[in-house]
Amino acid sequence: MATQWEYHGSQFLQQPFQEELTYWNRERLSPAFPSDMTAERFDRDRRMLRLEHGFIEELRAEVREEAAQAPTDPDGFIAWFEGLKESGPGQKDALFPWLAQEASRDEIRWFLSQEAAGEAGFDDLVALTQVKLPPRAKLELARNYWDEMGRGNAKGMHGPMLGQLVDILHLDIGVESTVWQSLALANAMTAMATSRCYAWHSVGALGVIELTAPGRSAHTAQGLRRIGLSGSERRYFDLHAVLDVKHSRDWNDEAIVPLVAEDPRRATAMAEGALIRLQCGERCFERYRAHFGLG
Repeated sequence: MATQWEYHGSQFLQQPFQEELTYWNRERLSPAFPSDMTAERFDRDRRMLRLEHGFIEELRAEVREEAAQAPTDPDGFIAWFEGLKESGPGQKDALFPWLAQEASRDEIRWFLSQEAAGEAGFDDLVALTQVKLPPRAKLELARNYWDEMGRGNAKGMHGPMLGQLVDILHLDIGVESTVWQSLALANAMTAMATSRCYAWHSVGALGVIELTAPGRSAHTAQGLRRIGLSGSERRYFDLHAVLDVKHSRDWNDEAIVPLVAEDPRRATAMAEGALIRLQCGERCFERYRAHFGLG
C-alpha cells in the first residue's frame, strides 16, 4: 500500500490512487460494527481523508478560474448553469452517437462495464448531500431521492435496474478492470457528497448530471435497442432519457435558485462542482474513445 507521501500532484489522476480510493470508499460507506473501528482503521481513514481532500483540491484548481466567471445572482447563475448543457466539458461528445448507431455488442458491453463500475449511486449521493440543507432544497432532494427509490416500489428502484443490466450483459465491473478516469468520476462525486465542506459543490455536481444525462441516456438506450435488448432490459437508460428532464428543471427551480438567493457564495461552489463533474466525464469519454480507436 502506498504511503501518505507517495501521492501528490497529478499522481491523484492515475490508476493506483484511484483504485485505492475506490476500495476505501466501498469499505467506509458499508454498514459495519463498532468492533471494526480498530486503531489501524482510524489511521487509514485519517490518511485517506487527507488524500481525498488533496484530490478534490486538484480538481478544483482545474476549474476554479472558469467557475469564478459564473454569475452569483439566481437568474444569472441559472442561465449560466443551464448553458453547460450545450457548452460544458464533454457535451455533444462523438462517442454517444457512435454507441447508438455503430458500436458492436462487445463494445457496448465494455462501455457499460466502465460506466457501471464508476457509478457512485445517485440515490446515496443525494441522501448524503441533503443533510442539514435549508428546507426548500432539502424537500427537492427528498423528492428526487424518492424517485430514485422507485417511489417505494422495489421494481422501480433505479440502482437495481442498472444491476439487472450488469447481470444480463455479464459486465465486468471489477475495480482493476476499470480505467482510472471512471473510478475518478465516482470518487469525486463521493468526496463531494460525504465532506460537508463540499456540500454546495455536490448540489452543483448532482444538478449537472440531471441536466446533461438525458441525451447520453437516449443514445445509450438506442444502442441497446439496436443490439436486441428488450424494453424492460434497457429500462434504466430509457427512464433517465425522460425523467431527468423533469428532475433537472425541478432541481434548478427548487434547490439551486433558493440556495443562491440565500447566499451568493454558493453559486461559485456549485459552479466548481458542476465543472468538476463535467470535466471528469469528459476525461472518461476521451479514454473510451481512445479504447475504441475513435480518435
